[in-house]
This record gives sequence, structure tokens and C-alpha cells, in this order.
Amino acid sequence: MLPMNVEILPPYDDYILKAILTRQDAKPVLIDLISAAIDRTVTNVELRNNELSVTDVQEKNERLDVNCIINDGSQVDVEMQASRMEEMAGGHVNFINKSIYYLTDLHSSQKSKGVDFYELVRTYQVTFTMHTIFPDYPDFISTINMRRPNGELISDQINAVIIELSKLDKVLKKPIDEMTPLEMWSLFFRFAPDVKQRKLINEIMSRREALSMAGDVLMTISKDEHERAKYLSRKKYEMELYSNFHTATERGRMEGRMEGRVEGRVEGRNESALTIARNLLKFNMPIEDIVEATGLTREEVEGLMD
Repeated sequence: MLPMNVEILPPYDDYILKAILTRQDAKPVLIDLISAAIDRTVTNVELRNNELSVTDVQEKNERLDVNCIINDGSQVDVEMQASRMEEMAGGHVNFINKSIYYLTDLHSSQKSKGVDFYELVRTYQVTFTMHTIFPDYPDFISTINMRRPNGELISDQINAVIIELSKLDKVLKKPIDEMTPLEMWSLFFRFAPDVKQRKLINEIMSRREALSMAGDVLMTISKDEHERAKYLSRKKYEMELYSNFHTATERGRMEGRMEGRVEGRVEGRNESALTIARNLLKFNMPIEDIVEATGLTREEVEGLMD
């Protein structure tokens, strides 16, 4: 159980999530979470390399949070998105496009030589996010695959499962006995650090063994001074990026107004991204972070350094 008045590191941080799910003794935890997220019975799981191979040196390097394969051969990537950088760098459009890009790239990364297409396995991308991606959709779970306009399933070869942890108000009011496993997991991720909800989270953990195991790991990590220092350092770095991005964005807007340019929508957007990138370079932000924040290619950002 989680102590009532002790500060707990947030499992909605991607680093903490990976620490919970990828420990040697965490296989039952990962199996239970994946079963709940994809609504299928999973009996075994094997962790894989979290970096997809890149064939073109100019392409983005894709690093998955928790990349694994389950007992029937299906591929599953579990992601946590809580960074404020994601929100300010294009909002939900950037988030959705990034999810699709990772999902389809993971699906096409499976070996196809000598394999008929009907033998390809299914691919799932499960993403927990602290941000509201679909404000007009009331449910906090969105399962996306290929369907006709009437909802008839065409193919479930690729599946995106997006869980919005910002939409749990109704779930909080449900009796625990009526909660689904995914609702329990979502509440754990969202509210484990919240002392006001600590009693509820402990009660949920007592009802599900895998969640109890996850809570024990989270408590161990939270007590580890080295792990806490790494987490706080990451948060400080992220806040600095967030502050620098806003400063650079505002400076770019001011420069655009002062120059009085009237440009087309696409040209204006590209110029704005270039202006923001120039300003971020002045703050010595790493190139990879600038690429992520602006949507420019690495080559375009490196060109600005000249």
C-alpha cells in the first residue's frame, strides 16, 4: 500500500512508467495492463528493443516507451504522453500524427520476406495521455482501427488505443466493484501521487494483484534518492525547454509583426517554424528537441546553425 502522507513520484511520467513496467519481476504487471488496454486475454509478454531501425540517416529516430510482443505474436507499444512540449508543439494534431507514424512504422517493421501478407501479426499502440485529445468525445478511451463509415470493421491489423487520463471525473465516482481493469489502471496512473485520492488508490490496489505489484515498485522508486534526482532533473530540463519555447515563439511573433510580412498559410507556417527554431538555437536547445517542437527536419535545423 502507498503511505497516506508520503510524496509519490507520478506514474504518468514516461520514465517512471518504463521503470514500473520493464523490471525483471514486472511481467505480470505488464501482462495485466496490456490485457486491460487492448481488451484481450494476454498470457505472456516479451520485451523488445525500444528503438525502431532507421534506414535513412535523415529520418527521425523513433524511441518507443515499452515495446513488446505478446503470446499470439501481436506487437504492442505502450506509451505515456504527459509532456507539455507535446501540447505546445501543435496540440492534438501533432499528437495524433505522431501516434499514427509510430504505429504504422512499428507494423511495417515486422519481417515480411517469405511471409504472406495474411500472416502478418496485429500491431497495437496504447497511449496514455494527460492531455485532452478529443474534447467533443465524452469517453476517455478511444480505440481506432480501419472501419467503414457505418462502423463495420474492415481490418484490425493496426490499432491505436488512446486513453485520456484528463477525463476520469465520472470514473472517480463509480463504486470500485463496478470499475473495469482499465479504469483501475487509469486511476492509478493519474492519481497515485495525489494524497487526496490515496485512500481510493490503495483500495483499488488491494482489489487487483498486478496493481498492488505496480504500487510496490512505484513506492520503491519513490524512496530511491537517485531515481528521484533523475526525475527532478528531467522535470527541470523540460520546464526550461517549455519556458524557452514560449519565449522564442513570442519573439518570433514580434519579429513577424515588426517586419509586416503578409504570407500564404503554408509559407507563413514554415517561416514561423524557422523563426522559432532560430530563437531556440540561441537558447542552446538540443537539435532533436527543436525538431520535435517545430516539425522541421534535422537538416533544416542544422542549416540554420550556419
